[in-house]
Amino acid sequence: MTESKTNSVLIVDDANTNIIALTDILKSEYTIYAAKNGQKAVELAEEFMPDVILLDIVMPEMDGYETIKVLKKSEKTQDIPVIFISGLDKETNEEKGLALGAADYISKPFSPSVVRLRVKYQMEMINQMRKITEKERSEKNSSTQIDFLMRISHELLTPMNAVMGLTQILKMQVLGMQNVSDKVKKYFDEIDTASGYLLKLIHDLLDVSGKKDGAFTLAETAFSFREMFQNVIKGCSHEAAKKHQKLSFDIDPSIPAQVSCDKERLSQVLTNLLTNAVKFTPDHGEIHMSASAIHESGGNITLRTEVTDSGIGISKERQSTIFSLFEQGEGSMTKKHGGIGLGLPVSQRIAGMMGGKILVESEPGKGSKFTFICKMRGLNHG
Repeated sequence: MTESKTNSVLIVDDANTNIIALTDILKSEYTIYAAKNGQKAVELAEEFMPDVILLDIVMPEMDGYETIKVLKKSEKTQDIPVIFISGLDKETNEEKGLALGAADYISKPFSPSVVRLRVKYQMEMINQMRKITEKERSEKNSSTQIDFLMRISHELLTPMNAVMGLTQILKMQVLGMQNVSDKVKKYFDEIDTASGYLLKLIHDLLDVSGKKDGAFTLAETAFSFREMFQNVIKGCSHEAAKKHQKLSFDIDPSIPAQVSCDKERLSQVLTNLLTNAVKFTPDHGEIHMSASAIHESGGNITLRTEVTDSGIGISKERQSTIFSLFEQGEGSMTKKHGGIGLGLPVSQRIAGMMGGKILVESEPGKGSKFTFICKMRGLNHG
C-alpha cells in the first residue's frame, strides 16, 4: 500500500503477478489496497471505502461475479464502481458482468495506458459527483442557517426595542435629577453603545435572512450627502476617541450636495467599513475616509468611498472569505476584536444592489484599504 493520496483503488486478484503489475501502473496516482480473494475484497471495501475496485473474474471459491453481487447488495459499498479485469474473451462474460453492475472491463494482458485511462475516467466521474453533492449539501446547510437567523432575529428585535425604549425613559428621568454623578452618566453612555451594537447586529441578521425571502430591498430618497457622511463619522468618533485614534475624512466637492439613493443602506455600508477600521486598528492608529465622484453622466454619478487604516491587516487567504456568510476569519481574531462577521457580507450585497462592489487591499501588519463603489443620482451641486 502506498502513501495516502486523494483517491484510492482496491485491486482484487488471486495472482500476485497481476496485483504487482496493476500496483506499479497506478501507485503514483492513487492509494492502493490489495486482496487475493473475494471475501477479503468485501472486508477491505467496507473498511477503507476505495473509490474504484479492480476485480478479477476467475478466482477460487468466490469468483468476481459472486463478489460484485455481495458488494452491490451492501448499502455501504453498492455505489463503488467496479472494473472487471479478465483474460476471458467471450462477449457473454462481459455482458454478464455489466448486468451485475460492473462499470467497465480491462482485459489481460494489461496495457498500462488503457488501465490508467479507464481508472482515471471513473475517478473523474466520482470526483465530479462529489463536488455536486458537496455543493448541494452546502446550499442546504446555508438555507437552514438562514432560516434559523430569520426566526431568531425577529424574536430578538421586540425585546431589544423594549430595552432601548425603557432605557431612554429611565435615562431622561435620572439625568433630570440634581447631582447625577459622572459615573451614572457614563453607565448610560455604555448602555446606549451596547444597545446600539446589539440593534445593528439584529438588523444585520435580518438582512441576511432577507436574502432568502426577497425582503431585502432598496428605497430611494433625496438627502444631503455631506450631512449623511459626517453623521457616519460622528457615529464612530466616540469609539475612535476611546482608542486615541486619529480619525479624518474628506469629501470631494465634485459630489452633488443633494443625491438620491437608499440613504439608510448607504449609511449602513459606510458605518460597517468605518466601524471595522476602528475595531481592527490598534490604539493611537490612523483612519481616513474619503469620498469622490469618479464618473458622472446624465445626472447619474458613480461614487467611490475609501476607508484606509493603519490596522492589523488581512492575509490573502482571509481576503477570499471575509465577504462570505458563515466563513468568517479566525477564532482568535473574533475573540480579541468581537463581532461575528456579518457586516461585510451584508455590505457587499448592498453594494451589488446599488450597482457597485467593495474591494479590499491589505497586508498583515500594514493596514487595509476598503473601496466601496456604488451608483446614485446627483440632484444639484451646492
